[in-house]
Amino acid sequence: METTAAAVVLASGAGTRVGAKLNKVYLPLAGRRVVAWSLDAFARVPGIGVLVLVIRPQDRALADEVLENFPRDVEIVHGGDTRQASELNALRHLAPRITGGRVDAVLLHDAARPLVHSDLVGAVLARTREDGGAVPGLAADDVVGVDAGHLVAQVPGAIRVQTPQGFRAGPLLEAYEQAEREGFLGTDTSSCMERFSSLPIRWVPGAPENLKITYPHDLVVAERLLAR
Repeated sequence: METTAAAVVLASGAGTRVGAKLNKVYLPLAGRRVVAWSLDAFARVPGIGVLVLVIRPQDRALADEVLENFPRDVEIVHGGDTRQASELNALRHLAPRITGGRVDAVLLHDAARPLVHSDLVGAVLARTREDGGAVPGLAADDVVGVDAGHLVAQVPGAIRVQTPQGFRAGPLLEAYEQAEREGFLGTDTSSCMERFSSLPIRWVPGAPENLKITYPHDLVVAERLLAR
């Protein structure tokens, strides 16, 4: 029995701040749709054998168009009302393979981060398998805190978290099922794992270009970075 990792690309949000009627992950970017860039990065990592794309049902035709000539099989799952619900749907889709030992690690990634590189994906996967959990991030030198006396001070060790975030598959599935039972809604994957799992979560150096498409100018920046 071959064991592999799974990558879950989350594309089920609306992304209204980008100012387009179309779901932002299907907007054009350097000759392809935004989501296609993320899928391609994961497809190039040998350790990832399963690709899952989480979509809104109304985006099915767009997703089919993206995957029509894609060189790898991509499994489609419908998302939920929240990011966490969408992740849980994907994990339940993978559950037979997780409990059967065929999928040992899961990486979850925002489709709105199209400039993720295969090297970063590989680093997150390696750290996940070594330690149990891995989150990429950039040092947040501009983050400050305010104490009770309203004095501003630097926050040591703060990072700006990116995706993909990776975790051992079994504990990840268990944590999300427990969160569902208790009605807990986290801010991201790692916050749910911190609450319901004892797995250590290690920091992996992120990439400055691994930006998230949120506003219209982000598409312009991404286009320029890809052109380089």
